[in-house]
Amino acid sequence: MESEETIEEAREAAELEGLLSRVGTGDKEALGELYIRTHAAVYALALSVLGNTHEAEEICHDAFLRVWDCAAGYRAKGSPMAWLMTVTRNLCLTQLRRKKRRAELTAEEWDAIPDRDRGLEAEDRALLQWALGSLDGDSRQIVLLHAAAGLKHREIAKLLGLPLNTVLSKYSRAIAKLRAGFERGEDDI
Repeated sequence: MESEETIEEAREAAELEGLLSRVGTGDKEALGELYIRTHAAVYALALSVLGNTHEAEEICHDAFLRVWDCAAGYRAKGSPMAWLMTVTRNLCLTQLRRKKRRAELTAEEWDAIPDRDRGLEAEDRALLQWALGSLDGDSRQIVLLHAAAGLKHREIAKLLGLPLNTVLSKYSRAIAKLRAGFERGEDDI
């Protein structure tokens, strides 16, 4: 018997496939709905790769333009969310190659981390800011994709090309590190 989570994931995937199909026929309302349902994950991935809020916003915009242009050619071979994340990741990698750098977040960019408009309360946003600053690159990316984008660990594993156990262990270690820092009351871990 399938779990409720698996049934919900299948329903969500079917709905996203339907939206992509409609986008492929030129349905702007479907693109708007797809954007509403997925932009937080697209933005979170772009931010986790680029480390720059302005560039992440541009990549988010470009990703949905690419979806508009390519949705007619989308073939349901896997998760539609994975396809969208792959489009986003490829745009990010192109951006990184073009700039040949990996940016560190400035104070202003930290302040621009997704706020209530993206579904994060002020406390969650502050915690995310602190977490991103205290974790190494892979762990930071995994926590951001899970906490801000709401991706499941197996989706993150597929997206990053890592074994699920690696994603789970990096996430667990990152959370343990954050928890230990909170318990000690440290500002810098």
